[in-house]
Amino acid sequence: MINKYSNEPLYSQLKKMIVSKIKNGEYPPGSKIPSEQEFCECYDISRPTVRQAISELTNSGYLYRMRGKGTFVLESRSAVHAKTYTGFTDSILDNDADSEQKLISIGELTNKELPKLGGIFSVRSNQIISFAHIKYTSKIDGDLVSLNTSYIPLNLFPNIAEDVRNKKPSYDILRGKYPLVPANTKSCLEVVYTQQNEAQLLKVPEGQPLIKISNTILSKSGQVVEYVISKYKADKCKLLFENSK
Repeated sequence: MINKYSNEPLYSQLKKMIVSKIKNGEYPPGSKIPSEQEFCECYDISRPTVRQAISELTNSGYLYRMRGKGTFVLESRSAVHAKTYTGFTDSILDNDADSEQKLISIGELTNKELPKLGGIFSVRSNQIISFAHIKYTSKIDGDLVSLNTSYIPLNLFPNIAEDVRNKKPSYDILRGKYPLVPANTKSCLEVVYTQQNEAQLLKVPEGQPLIKISNTILSKSGQVVEYVISKYKADKCKLLFENSK
């Protein structure tokens, strides 16, 4: 309960009470919490007090707001290391104890069909290169967290589509191709919103925010060997970055 005679600020007391109800399951993940007005009436406190408590809990990752719908409990988020992408369609759709990739589609296109690939892979203006176009989703601990699209030049890896379908180990694919071994990643992060087809694959409402990371994978020789766009559900994961000197 809220103690108006305590030295602790009212908003802080309300914060602790809401967190306690989240932890004991009274406010389960994904559930809607009472409105600001309901908190005001229930505990006889002012709207600015409630607003400050909810704002701080939102900033701390306990709650999130949906315009016109209310405030909800944020589901626990899986930690994704932004620097750990190893290339070749997540090490050929690698499955381990806590992650799972599901292949959605494999196609083929050229830099003429998607001109930005020409710039990424340094294709000459009069040159046409074909790319494998691989789309897959990723789960962590059973939760669907991202939609990924990978582009790999077929002049470097002509059998990559078949290799991905068969989940051929990446070390077998790279056997005899030492100069093409992935060594570095350049990443670009931005916030985007789900389009209709993405919303269906990620099982979220259209227009929901996503964290988009574009990864350019370079070989030991500095050649671009893969370009991957990963779109993460912002309510399901947090991104961890590491910098070394």
